[in-house]
Amino acid sequence: MAALPAISAPGPEPASAPSTPVRIGLIGYGYWGVNILRNLRSLAGARLDMLCDSAAEALQRARRVCPELRLTQESAGILFSPEIDAVAIITPVSTHFELAKAALQNGKHVFLEKPLTSNSHQAEELIELAEQHNLTLMVDHTFLFTEAVRKIRQLIYSGTLGALYYYDSMRVNLGMFQHDVNVVWDLAPHDLSIMEYLVRAKPEAVSATGQRHVGELEDVAFITVYFPEKMIAHINVNWLSPVKVRSTLIGGERRMLVWNDLEADEKIKVYDKGVNVCRREEVYELLLSYRCGDIWIPHVRAAEALQTELDYFLECVVNSKKPINDGKAGLRIVKLLEAASRSLAKGGELVYL
Repeated sequence: MAALPAISAPGPEPASAPSTPVRIGLIGYGYWGVNILRNLRSLAGARLDMLCDSAAEALQRARRVCPELRLTQESAGILFSPEIDAVAIITPVSTHFELAKAALQNGKHVFLEKPLTSNSHQAEELIELAEQHNLTLMVDHTFLFTEAVRKIRQLIYSGTLGALYYYDSMRVNLGMFQHDVNVVWDLAPHDLSIMEYLVRAKPEAVSATGQRHVGELEDVAFITVYFPEKMIAHINVNWLSPVKVRSTLIGGERRMLVWNDLEADEKIKVYDKGVNVCRREEVYELLLSYRCGDIWIPHVRAAEALQTELDYFLECVVNSKKPINDGKAGLRIVKLLEAASRSLAKGGELVYL
């Protein structure tokens, strides 16, 4: 099969380091906060000045990694500091709104872990605050900055797959259980943000089913998103799987694609497979022929998505640039999560957007 054409897809471009480093305070040094700290320290355009975590043992771990870093157990030390330009908030979802609101009110740019907030009203207020103060509000949708997702978008936008039929994603593993959100709000923001970035059409309705097995929150869920022109998306999220799976199938009229994010080298495979339909109108008989062509494995450059994303955040801060994953993008995901929650509470009833 001939090589497919290379098309530049809309998306973040590599950032150049600002002449004056952006002074950053990090709130939260848990599982993801560790990765944020590591990447911020590697960027020439950032100067990580302060770290806050309510747990003393977390601060002790941070001290061993970064002895020169100023540490505090009080978020106010970062939020009200005149020496901090931007705040990275990597904390439980229930704390996002109050911390981000205080940061924006005090003139800080905000990088906020997904999902943006616990509800759309909070998200709208943060967006309004950021606009009023001319500040950058970015939600951490890391997968938008993976080379695999950018390559998939190129393939879709260039017409390689043809009109999209479906988007089918599985994100399952054993744990990590959250205390303040269910599996939908924990894992689905990844897939919903990827879906929204790849699919040009706007979703029309959502349905969701799930069940609680271990605690008081759903630990297994299935989400279906309906689009115009018969396009449909399905997302399976699960905290109770014996194996870790990160796979996505995207079916188009011309070609189909499989993305396995756990693959080291061959993350994306494009299949020249499908169904050709022709109708013999004289007998009103639908005829199908199955097409089984070659498999194409496009090259995906190795790069750490989080580093790319944080570098892009710095560029947006310095150049007053609107991020692709800004507050409004985060709000759209929160609205999808809210619709899924309403459907979940009603046993899978269809919720129109």
